[in-house]
Amino acid sequence: MLEHITASELAGYGVGALLLCATISAPKVDSFISASQRSSLGMCKKCGDLRLIACSGCKGTGLLKEGGLFSFSPMDDAYQSSGSRSKMRSFSCTRCQGRGHFRCPECSTLTRG
Repeated sequence: MLEHITASELAGYGVGALLLCATISAPKVDSFISASQRSSLGMCKKCGDLRLIACSGCKGTGLLKEGGLFSFSPMDDAYQSSGSRSKMRSFSCTRCQGRGHFRCPECSTLTRG
């Protein structure tokens, strides 16, 4: 099966695999860099002195779409860009009770003076 693969096809597979790994690891690398920058500035590592953290379930919106996390509908995106109401139902996030954020566990309990 792999006898007829050319060197450029093999290089393409390698580049594709590298891009996939970079895409998957990008959020972790970004959070590591931002946490180190915040600590060097004397800010809270988790929230940057905002005292709020976005909900990971709804990504800070407070709403979840009916189809779940990976639901995709090109028509739904077209409705939103045109300003019309979407046909896809949404409901309040149960993790954050529809607020979209939580209090920071590291700095919201501390009193600053």
